[in-house]
Order: sequence, then structure tokens, then C-alpha cells
Amino acid sequence: MTTLVQIEHALAAFTGLAIGDALGMPTQSMSRREIVEDYGDIRGFVSAGPRQRIAAGMAAGSITDDTEQAILLGELLVDGAGVIDVTVFAERLMSWEAKMAARGSLDLLGPSTKAALERLAGGSSPAESGRFGSTNGAAMRITPVGIAFDASNLSAFVDAVAATSEVTHNTSLGIASAAAIGAAVSAGVGGASVHEAIEVAIAAADEGATRGFWVAGGTIAARLRWAIPYLNETAASKRSDVLTDVIGTSVASQESVVAALALVAVAESPWDAVCLAAGLGGDTDTVAAMAGAVLGSVSGASAWPADAVEQVAAVNDLDLAPLVDRLLALRD
Repeated sequence: MTTLVQIEHALAAFTGLAIGDALGMPTQSMSRREIVEDYGDIRGFVSAGPRQRIAAGMAAGSITDDTEQAILLGELLVDGAGVIDVTVFAERLMSWEAKMAARGSLDLLGPSTKAALERLAGGSSPAESGRFGSTNGAAMRITPVGIAFDASNLSAFVDAVAATSEVTHNTSLGIASAAAIGAAVSAGVGGASVHEAIEVAIAAADEGATRGFWVAGGTIAARLRWAIPYLNETAASKRSDVLTDVIGTSVASQESVVAALALVAVAESPWDAVCLAAGLGGDTDTVAAMAGAVLGSVSGASAWPADAVEQVAAVNDLDLAPLVDRLLALRD
């Protein structure tokens, strides 16, 4: 049965996703130099600045596609009692993008998801549409799967991840990266420490790499086994350099997903970690969102300042608790 601790940690995971996303909103796709010039050190929510094209004009604390697609996926999981209707999922994603485009936003579907949905619309089957999707789109929205499914049965958990990733990211890298983030969240909700959650994430990445269509690239598990000790041995003052210049923060899953989990592994403060992620440059909103989800899952409500939680909820009219409760009911 769901416990109060699980409810707290699951809500902190979804809230951490939104907080990290909102912190990275004004800095996404910018370089570290541009971020420093426009914002200085990221220590809280700021509005999109003059060089922010994707989220131009967005207010401080605004979420992006990372959180919105995670909510969409969570709602579909609940509606389907844990099973995703891929046709409905594709339709909802396309409808979401159309609404964003109508608003004049450039915060649209990522490259893998966009290409997969175009193939699906062109007649490809759901099993084939995502065969080239190796970027971080499946990982960025996987948190509700981590809440709804217990990763203690790792093979079954990765099956669930693969099912939700198939239509857009049906590749060894796409599934492995989503499995790593989702399993870490699931382990945290189940009571794991940071170290335990990272170990589960690596095991899930190994399992996930056996699913989907093989694509070339350094494997998620192998890169995690290399990156985490490397970052841990790096002086705190130099970790941003390593994350940006060596591990990488692009939309490539073997960069951004590895960067997020490596940052989680060495984090002393969840809030400081997601603020650091937001200032790295590159795909900052997604790196910070994924790190925030995992850190929230292992730390619980104490991870996030109350004023930050309140601001994200107010700016985006978010009430995540009912969705989290329904996702945990699936876990039972």
C-alpha cells in the first residue's frame, strides 16, 4: 500500500522536475558565457532575457515542454490504467505542439519526437516510427513512469519504459536513457538513497540498452560508470567545466542524461544542484528537470524551498498532487 513517505517523495520528484525545468527555462540553448552575461549566477527563477529565443518573453518560474509532456504522459498512464495508447499519445503530442505554435512559442517538440510523429503520420507503424529517436525526449518526460511502476522488478520496469518510449524513442539509447532516469526516480520513491538510486539507474540503463533498435553512440550505463567517479574526483569549483566540456549538456541522451545523473550523484544540496544545472549552457531546462526529479525522489519535500514550490505552482497553475496520487495507485 502507498505510504505517506512514498506520497511525499513522489510529489517532490514531480515538483523537482518542474522546478528544474523552470530554472533552466531562461537559459536553454544558450552558452555558459551568454548565461553569465545575461543573468550572472543562477540562484533562483528569472524571466527570459533578451537572447532567449525559444522561451522569449516567458515569466520567471515558467515551465517548458519537459514538465508539460511529463504531465501529459502521466495523465495518459492514469487513463489507461498503466498502459499507453500510442495513437492517443501521438495525437496529444501533436495537439500540444499546435497550441504552442499558435501562441507564437518556439518551445516545440524535440527533434526525435517531431521526426517520429511525422513518420507515424506518413504511415509508419508505432513500432517503426521511433527507430531513430536517440535524444533525451523520452527521458525528460519519464518521471510519471518512475512514480507509477516499481523498479525492484527491473525487467518489468524497463518494459514499461520501453512501451512509453516506443513511438518516439524506440532505440537502445533512447530507452536506456529513459530507463535510467525513470528507475532512479522509482528507487527514490521506494526509499532508496542517492547512491542506491544511481546504482538502480545504471542497471536499468544496461537493461534498456537491450531494447529497441540499436543506434551508435557511447552507452548510457558505460558513460555513467565513467562520468560519476570522474566528476566526484573533480574539485567542486571545476565541476561545471567538466559537465559542460567533457560530459556534455546537449540534447544527445548520452550527454544530458549522463550529466544529470552525475550531478545528482555528487550533489550536496538539491537546490544548489539544479541551480548549477540551469547555468551550464546547452539543454539546461532538461538537465535541471531530470536532476530535479531524481533529487526530489530521494530527498522528499525537504529538497525544495517552500517559496520556489509556491512560485512554480502559481505561475503555471500547477496542482500536481492529484496526479501523483493516481500514479501511486497504479504502483500499488
